Amino acid sequence: MQFNRRNFLRSATVLAALSLKEVDLFAAAQQAKTGGAPVAHDDEAYWANVRQLFPLTKDLIYLNNGTFGPSPYPVIDVTRASMMDADQMGNYGAYDKTPPKIAKFVGANDDEIALTHNVTEGINIACWGLPLKKGDEVILTTHEHVGNAVPWLNRQKLHGIVIKRFTPGATADETLERISSLITNKTRAIACPHIPCTAGQVLPVKEICALARSKNIYSVIDGAHGPGMLMLDLHDIGCDTYATCSHKWMLGPKGTGFLYVRKDFQDTLQTYNIGAGGDDGWDMLTNPPAIKAYAPSAHRYYGGTQANGLYAGVNAAIDFMESIGMQNIHNRIKSLGKYTQDRLLEFGEKIELLTPTEERSRCAVNSFRIKGVDYQDFYKKCADQKIRIRSVPENGLNCSRISTHIYNNKQEIDQMIDVLKKAV
Repeated sequence: MQFNRRNFLRSATVLAALSLKEVDLFAAAQQAKTGGAPVAHDDEAYWANVRQLFPLTKDLIYLNNGTFGPSPYPVIDVTRASMMDADQMGNYGAYDKTPPKIAKFVGANDDEIALTHNVTEGINIACWGLPLKKGDEVILTTHEHVGNAVPWLNRQKLHGIVIKRFTPGATADETLERISSLITNKTRAIACPHIPCTAGQVLPVKEICALARSKNIYSVIDGAHGPGMLMLDLHDIGCDTYATCSHKWMLGPKGTGFLYVRKDFQDTLQTYNIGAGGDDGWDMLTNPPAIKAYAPSAHRYYGGTQANGLYAGVNAAIDFMESIGMQNIHNRIKSLGKYTQDRLLEFGEKIELLTPTEERSRCAVNSFRIKGVDYQDFYKKCADQKIRIRSVPENGLNCSRISTHIYNNKQEIDQMIDVLKKAV
């Protein structure tokens, strides 16, 4: 079977029948076609071809990438192959290749990346590693995911820190003003999301981190929705830590993530969970036995055996995205986000759009309420039509959330809108 531009990924039915090796050839054809070169966000034929690289059933419209992103076939194939390699040959330690790969993808250095299993694990490392004492203030939002809320609330319960909150504004400037108004001489950290899971707005984290730095305050960012959605440069953002995952917008294996810890901040952020690779020498025969030093890198925040297959899948996910081009991906998903907003705004006062319309504050996620309609009822109506969205009960928002990625198209959004028309 020959794979050229004319027959490239013609149908999901054909793709489903292919062997994993043939799927790799599809991926190679995809890369040869673009190599990351510019692609129009509205080149529907091209993006339809990309869609065929995902195992998503054609019977489901998946508008919930903000929960997790389905992996494309090349990622699944590499994950499986690496697992088989480890089990057949006993190969060990292939995950050592992953921190450098991630670092390049997010604008960091190799020694600033710690492997984790999810965002929550990274947030806990950052939360418990900060040198905070009773009465120290930490600023969060009223739009937190449980993974960023509970670690800080637990530290408040156990150590007596004080949690202060702000509600993100309709504009970036308004958000910055609200944060600034909360800062006192007891404020020690700003621990906010880059993109809240609730309304999906993009917070001005570069300015937030600059504000924190000017006040000698720690900046601890929940970055669950950053990598793979935005053009990300962590050095440019200037945060102290950034916890994220590979299973959302990066389209990687579930159960993988990473924590960025700025190099100059690593001696401030104490490590508590440590194992093989996290030390720079230890000895059980000295008196007393001791760790001689921590690893001179973010490896001090994790240790022991990691999953060869899963982190090989992370590497493959980065390769997959770079073969398309992150700028192309960002442009595509932002255009779909804008299209979703525009369709929702057509309903006028019947819909309360919670996600800002400001250019810099929006991307791929939109949340809304339907006047007079329970958000759970709308979720059920969508489910009945085999449309997967997310209900957002967090923090009493009680709204519906739509999140789209490169495998989606306008027709799928229109079908969700048709359900909405019958609900209002």
